[in-house]
Amino acid sequence: MTTSDLQALIDRTPVSGLQIAVVVICLLMNVVDGMDVLVISYAAPALAKAWEIGPQTLGGVFSAGVLGMTVGAVTLAPAADRWGRRPMILACIILISVSVLITALAESVPQLLVLRFVSGLGIGAMLATVAALVAEYAPERSRNFFVGLVLAGYPIGATISGLIAAQVIPAYGWRTMFLVAGAISAATLPLAAMLLPESVSFLAQRQPHNALERVNRIFRKMGLPPQESLPQAPRQSKVGLRPLLAVEWRRETAKLWLAFLTSFGTLYFLISWIPKLAAGAGLSMELAIMAGTVFNLGAVFGIVCQGALATRFDLRRVIAGFLLITALLMLVFGWFTGSAAALALFGLIGFGVQGGFTGLYTVAARLYPTALRSSGIGWGIGAGRVGAILGPAAGGALIGVGLNMIENFRVFALPLVIAAIATLSIKRKGIAAQELDGLSQPRSDQ
Repeated sequence: MTTSDLQALIDRTPVSGLQIAVVVICLLMNVVDGMDVLVISYAAPALAKAWEIGPQTLGGVFSAGVLGMTVGAVTLAPAADRWGRRPMILACIILISVSVLITALAESVPQLLVLRFVSGLGIGAMLATVAALVAEYAPERSRNFFVGLVLAGYPIGATISGLIAAQVIPAYGWRTMFLVAGAISAATLPLAAMLLPESVSFLAQRQPHNALERVNRIFRKMGLPPQESLPQAPRQSKVGLRPLLAVEWRRETAKLWLAFLTSFGTLYFLISWIPKLAAGAGLSMELAIMAGTVFNLGAVFGIVCQGALATRFDLRRVIAGFLLITALLMLVFGWFTGSAAALALFGLIGFGVQGGFTGLYTVAARLYPTALRSSGIGWGIGAGRVGAILGPAAGGALIGVGLNMIENFRVFALPLVIAAIATLSIKRKGIAAQELDGLSQPRSDQ
């Protein structure tokens, strides 16, 4: 019996109620993450007016949250490979909830910067950890779809946050919006604590105290036969950055990082600045918020569509197609300004950019083995967050020197083309557990 044999049991067994519960809870975690990330974007017009701050300062606030997500992804997420997926998720819920609630009390830009950084720590670690956990519970035949479905929670949360913000901020102010978002985050803690199990792959790989008992308890809930013993514990491998840059991983890791970096740069420019850009174009606060909401609503359908397509076609080609089509839409956006079609185009751009870039989480989850999975996803996200930090800040600088929405969209279409090319060039390494292309057969170039 090996760790791969345990995974094979999961792969060939019908999906159980426990696996559905894992997917639903992780989906909920990403819904909450989406709310907590985007709440600052929706609050930006009201906050800028109340504090009399300009685009450059707001760009710094946006980037502080993304910087926190970067640090969380590369420092906290790898700890999930050492201590477990479940404890990391619970710790992230606490960190996010407390920091978002306290943000409602901020009285200065420096305080806001610190609080957005702290909430970003938890969000960055959460994204990587739930992606790893779902990949380890999903059967091979539907792994791409389930990971994509869970990651759709992020724009769902952003959409819900936008709908709430459109009602709350004009009536009660931006502070109340942070209280609402923080309270919703805190409410998920008891649910996750009661229902979320540890990863079977992690238990077999790391074999903490009572690992066999815990695996059999999980297997009973999944309708699988109990195990008499676990595979011989492998030598405990290092986690974090160093093994990802070892010779057997170096080239594919670099390609994955480039794809994350460039797609994140464009994505975070869009989600951070769409409401502010729309408001600057003369739209009311409600319509400016609605532009961001339509963008994120389109993303929900894009992510689910990408996950479904990836169960039948080469995952990398699906991602590249989404990103290239989005770049084209951004280039022609100027043809639709001043008409109702502009809102529809926001939705299509959200469909393409988030549907495409979210597939990179699945690529990372398939590329790396269990012992490196959270580290690999976390560092991929962390590399991407460099672009995400630069994207909003560059957007603020370009707006500050006079570039309008159309010109900014053209500038930020180029990184999506680079991301598509990098994704297509990623090749499967032989020591991970599954084929990058899902159910396809191994090929000679991999």
